[in-house]
Amino acid sequence: MDKKKVAVPLVCHGHSRPVVDLFYSPVTPDGYFLISASKDSTPMLRNGETGDWIGTFEGHKGAVWSCCLDTNALRAASGSADFSAKLWDALTGDELHSFEHKHIVRACAFSEDTHLLLTGGFEKKLRIFDLNRPDAPPREVDNSPGSIRTVAWLHSDQTILSSCTDIGGVRLWDIRSGKIVQTLETKSPVTSAEVSQDGRYITTADGSMVKFWDANHFGLVKSYNMPCNVESASLEPKFGNKFVAGGEDMWVHLFDFHTGEEIGCNKGHHGPVHCVRFAPGGESYASGSEDGTIRIWQTGPANHEENDSAPGNGPTGKVKVSADDVAHKIEGFHISSKEGKAPEKEKGTDA
Repeated sequence: MDKKKVAVPLVCHGHSRPVVDLFYSPVTPDGYFLISASKDSTPMLRNGETGDWIGTFEGHKGAVWSCCLDTNALRAASGSADFSAKLWDALTGDELHSFEHKHIVRACAFSEDTHLLLTGGFEKKLRIFDLNRPDAPPREVDNSPGSIRTVAWLHSDQTILSSCTDIGGVRLWDIRSGKIVQTLETKSPVTSAEVSQDGRYITTADGSMVKFWDANHFGLVKSYNMPCNVESASLEPKFGNKFVAGGEDMWVHLFDFHTGEEIGCNKGHHGPVHCVRFAPGGESYASGSEDGTIRIWQTGPANHEENDSAPGNGPTGKVKVSADDVAHKIEGFHISSKEGKAPEKEKGTDA
């Protein structure tokens, strides 16, 4: 049997509990960034290309279930089991505002124009906060049929989507009327819903199925049965020709979008995979796991040299940068006592 070349990921340590959500910013003039949510209550910001830790957002008092960055990666938001969603300055790590809720917040998303923050959770209620008037009461849409698991914006902020923890389907809401205009039917609860970068597709994971929906006409485009129950799936953003999925078998699977054929299987996590996301240019993708690590995998073949891992930002409190263009993101960010470690290259094993 031919020995396959084993993919060697960048491994990002720093979280002390499971990583449950990942979000990449679009490409900005300063590069692109990756934010992670964890049950350890401290979201972390990283250089999206190298995995280098930039800073830790401190202030939540419970597990953080969701995190996101605005279009310019200048602000971050997080939703937590402490009954709050928080808005953060992504340059300094400062908390800008805390939006109080009456129950656990499972999901949050910035509008495309960055002026609004959408949240959802155990209250079965969507809330839309005006970030230009953070103290004003939010707009509430409160006829969700179940506890909310995921939220996203589409159609230039004219439509919002949500899925529920306990019932199948994705609901699309008209922002003006606050009414459900369409339901994308699935057998199992949808644990991951992603709107593609070009706005054409909605990618969903439910049970052992990954489905791709036309985001404008809402028809089902592709539906593939996975090797196991998957919690998350992400479509490659540049060419749309492959997708990644992760779930309970601890592996990160890469598939051909057009045929559903598995074209890669990445092993290395030591617990179920809770979230997978492609980087905005499609050259790599990240996975977050029950094991508390984030792994960043190259999409194409890469020749890994022993010394090619990114320079570290270890526990000294001095943040090293691999590129000048992220330097200003790091100046002034509070160096936390819960510091992330430098990503490391794993030895190529099938563990």
